[in-house]
Amino acid sequence: MKILVTGTAGFIGFHLAKRLLERGEEVIGVDDLNDYYSVKLKKDRNEILQKNPNYKFHKIDVADYEKLKEVFSDDIDCVVNLAAQAGVRYSLKNPHVYEKSNNKGFLNILELCKKFEIKNIVYASSSSVYGESTEIPFKEDQKLDKPISLYAATKKSNELIAYTYHHLYNLNLIGLRFFTVYGEWGRPDMALYKFVKNIVKGKPIDVYNNGDMKRDFTYISDIIDGVVAAIDNPMEYEVINLGRGEPQDLMYFIKCIEKALGKKAMKNMMGMQPGDVPLTYADTTKAEKLLDYNPKISIEEGVKRFVEWFKQYYKVN
Repeated sequence: MKILVTGTAGFIGFHLAKRLLERGEEVIGVDDLNDYYSVKLKKDRNEILQKNPNYKFHKIDVADYEKLKEVFSDDIDCVVNLAAQAGVRYSLKNPHVYEKSNNKGFLNILELCKKFEIKNIVYASSSSVYGESTEIPFKEDQKLDKPISLYAATKKSNELIAYTYHHLYNLNLIGLRFFTVYGEWGRPDMALYKFVKNIVKGKPIDVYNNGDMKRDFTYISDIIDGVVAAIDNPMEYEVINLGRGEPQDLMYFIKCIEKALGKKAMKNMMGMQPGDVPLTYADTTKAEKLLDYNPKISIEEGVKRFVEWFKQYYKVN
C-alpha cells in the first residue's frame, strides 16, 4: 500500500511509519518539525525513517492547504492523520495553535481526501474527550459534550467533522482515542520523560493532585498494533478506544521508574492542574471486537524499555 501519514516526526507517527515500512509499505511522511518540543528529537526520529527508500518526507504544516495538496495523489490507499498540537496544559497558553493544527489541519486533510477520492482515513482522537466523566470505564458511546480543555474540544470536534464527511461524501473514517501513550522516543512533555530526566539529574519531580491520580498507561507498540489494524480493516465510521484497560496509580508508575533507574525520586507534591483529570480508564471491548486488539506490554516492562532507551539516547551511565 501507499499510505500518507501526517506527524511522522512525532512520537506515534514515527513508530507507525517505522512499522509500516518494516512490513513493506510505501509511506509518504508529512511533518512541520515545529518547536513545541526538541526539534533535534524529531529530526533524529525522521532520520531513522529516511534510511528506508520507501519513505518520502515532506516538511509541511497540515494547516497549509496549498502545500499539503502537493503531496496528495489519487494512488494513495489510506491517510493516517496523527499531526496535531498535543498537550492539555499548553492549550491554556497557546489556544490559537490548537485551532490551526487540530481543526484547520484536519479539515484540509478531509477536503483533500474528498478531492483525490481517497476513501480510507484513520485519525487520532484522544482519551481527553472523556473529560471528568464518572462513567467508568470510559465507553465510546458515552455522551461527551463537556470538554475541560481546548485540546479535548479540538479532538471531539475532529470526531464530529469526521462523521459529517462520512455522511456527505461516503468516506471511511476511524477515529482512535489514545490513552496515555508512552515508550521509547516519547514526548519530552509527557510525565514519564520528565520524571526520568529529573530523577537522573537529581532534581525533584512535580507530582500533581498529590499523587492521587490514575492513568491508563498504554505502551507504544500496543497502540501501533491498534492503528495498523485500523488501516487494514476499513470501516465506514467508527470511534474506538485504544488503551491498556488497566489504570495504574501514578505513585506506582513512579515506583516502576525508580526501580528501572535504581534511584529514588524527590517528589514535589502539587495540586490538580487546570484541564487535568484524576482518572482515565479505557473500555477496550470495541477494539477487541473490531480490531482484534490485545495489548501485551505491562507497565513494568514498558517503563523498563523506556529507561533503557533514554540512557542510550542521552548517553547516561
